[in-house]
Amino acid sequence: MKVLVSGGTGYIGSHTVVELMNLGYEVVIVDNLYNSQLEVLDKIKQLTNNKALKFYEADCSDLTVIEPIFIEEKIDAIIHFAGYKAVGESVAKPLKYYQNNLNTTMVLAMMAEKYKVQNFIFSSSATVYGEGVSPLVETMDLKETSNPYGETKKMSERILRDFAKNNPDMKITLLRYFNPIGAHKSGLIGEKPQGIPNNLMPYVTQVAKGIREKLFVFGNDYDTVDGTGVRDYIHVVDLAKGHIAALKGSKDNVNIYNLGSGVGTSVLELIQTFEKVNHIKIPYEIVDRRPGDLATVYADVNKAKKELNWQTELTIEDMVKDAWRFENNLK
Repeated sequence: MKVLVSGGTGYIGSHTVVELMNLGYEVVIVDNLYNSQLEVLDKIKQLTNNKALKFYEADCSDLTVIEPIFIEEKIDAIIHFAGYKAVGESVAKPLKYYQNNLNTTMVLAMMAEKYKVQNFIFSSSATVYGEGVSPLVETMDLKETSNPYGETKKMSERILRDFAKNNPDMKITLLRYFNPIGAHKSGLIGEKPQGIPNNLMPYVTQVAKGIREKLFVFGNDYDTVDGTGVRDYIHVVDLAKGHIAALKGSKDNVNIYNLGSGVGTSVLELIQTFEKVNHIKIPYEIVDRRPGDLATVYADVNKAKKELNWQTELTIEDMVKDAWRFENNLK
């Protein structure tokens, strides 16, 4: 099976490519390198015994450059990661996010329809639940999200559900991620943000390395175990394997699955685990809450376990150890 992976040199995309290739799938990566680096391709080759890999530097929102790839490659399945992902930036630049994230989804859906690609997996997010009460279940009504990034995910889901109605032979799978962290155990690939990190774990590792002076913890007065926000963290390799499970196991015209651990961990618990596992102190400062942040967000993961035979295997300890190993390998 030949799988087109949009955004395949990015954080989650690159780990998924490695898992696909090591299971014998042919992979075609399409990425414009907006938030990733070309050097990731060499790392992927190292992790897959130099197996053949096709790469196109192209923007998935541009139909004129994407269609020739579908004509050339005879694609069997699409895993769609390409999209802007910084919540804060989406608030500052909403039109940029709507234009890119919706157009990439629509262009790839048009290509899937035209070239008879029967399997389409979309990288969605737990943000689509808005202020839903945890544990979050796939059958919940989706509430208004607090930022344009989340709205682009919710709107893309709606686009793909409507698209599926006119293509009943297709399998459209919407994977709602929770909080991916960690890195490949080799330390070769991981989360490498450009500029100041938007996500917690790369900020923690940069503080540990001395790149940042301290971590800012947004709020300690939530109704949680220690007052700090609780999230469902999932190792990026477990998340990548979730895509393989969806590729093999999705059966319906529209399939929706949460991909998380099903367990909530507070910010302070994560910091304490990092310090204990890696034997390094993380200086931090408690500051005001961020607008729109929820106290507790974690997944109900029973559906993926039952229907896809998938569940997480790696622990919070694995996540912080692997993230620190990757950070230490960076120049």
